[in-house]
Amino acid sequence: MPPMARSFFKVLRRVLGPFMLLKEWATRPRGVVRPPEQQQAVDRQCQALALYQFSTCPFCIKVRQEMRRLSLPIELRDAQHNAAHRQALQQATGATQVPCLRIADDSGQVQWLKDSKAIVGYLRTRFG
Repeated sequence: MPPMARSFFKVLRRVLGPFMLLKEWATRPRGVVRPPEQQQAVDRQCQALALYQFSTCPFCIKVRQEMRRLSLPIELRDAQHNAAHRQALQQATGATQVPCLRIADDSGQVQWLKDSKAIVGYLRTRFG
């Protein structure tokens, strides 16, 4: 991305970011209430998931809202301000595109899901 465009979006994010976070907070959905045993099973499954995200990215906000709606305690990894998370995302996927869901299975295999629609669809299918 050209430096001028990058600067424009950086300023835009700084101006609109606080309003986007306020809207996210004000419109946060109520989470699904599950029986305790079922929620514990969901919590265990979520330990294998991590969402690489930027706090003010609208697509990341969309995924976080769905996580709240489904009562999913998925680890959030800030790829915008945390260099280690940004580097891990870059090495694994070849880009720093967010949101990106890291899915590890029981055998240690890792899959990366990059698109917000795909991530929301995955979460709804698996936990909805």
